[in-house]
Amino acid sequence: MEEFRKEYLGGGITAFVSDAHSFGTDAVLLADFAAPSKKAVCCDLGSGCGIIPLLWCKKQTGHITAVEIQSLGTRQTECAIEFNSLEERLTAVNSDLCDLKGKVSFGAFDVVTMNPPYKANGAGIISSSRADKIARHETMCSLEDICKTAAKLLNFGGRLCMCIRPERICELFCEMKNHGIEPKRLKLVSKCPGKAPWLALIEGRRGGKSGMTVDPELFVYGADGGYSEQMKEIYSDYLLENRGEEG
Repeated sequence: MEEFRKEYLGGGITAFVSDAHSFGTDAVLLADFAAPSKKAVCCDLGSGCGIIPLLWCKKQTGHITAVEIQSLGTRQTECAIEFNSLEERLTAVNSDLCDLKGKVSFGAFDVVTMNPPYKANGAGIISSSRADKIARHETMCSLEDICKTAAKLLNFGGRLCMCIRPERICELFCEMKNHGIEPKRLKLVSKCPGKAPWLALIEGRRGGKSGMTVDPELFVYGADGGYSEQMKEIYSDYLLENRGEEG
């Protein structure tokens, strides 16, 4: 069995990571971007080791469901639930997101998130690692699958929040609209000023009216090469020295 490692997130919450299921800057940014209210009922799809729900548990008190297709990631989340005594706040579900009927309540969620595979199926070099292949390429789900599932899970007015590479923004917007989720908010993320964005954070609302706001761009690093003030605020009490780069 693969060895799990503890990683302290601050706020009294510890995650369990492994070589197959760790996390990066993009997941931390998505957790912050989605920013559920304290009583929001949330679902994180493709949850991996449960990092986004665990980050929310530092502040948020509503119930959270973490859906992950790979059993190893689900076991890591379950370890974190037990270790942090989160049984009343967080539930891990080992399932394909396209097969959630009877496992997760439809129309019950205020917020759904997913940090999806960034590459379309067949695009780029396919990893030999099954875990990496599922995480990075649309071998097990597509943007259409994600938006279709989110539309079933969300209540009217509920939010779908995702991060994606900028070159796929238009594709995601089309899939959202095809499933009754209106794109409402966009934030671009760059490594530093002067660099092209490498990540887009996107929020859509089920049944929302047309009209979208664009947030100020977020920079990961400042002019001095260290984390920007924005990133320091997002990481908060998380131990920065343990951070890797984006995953």
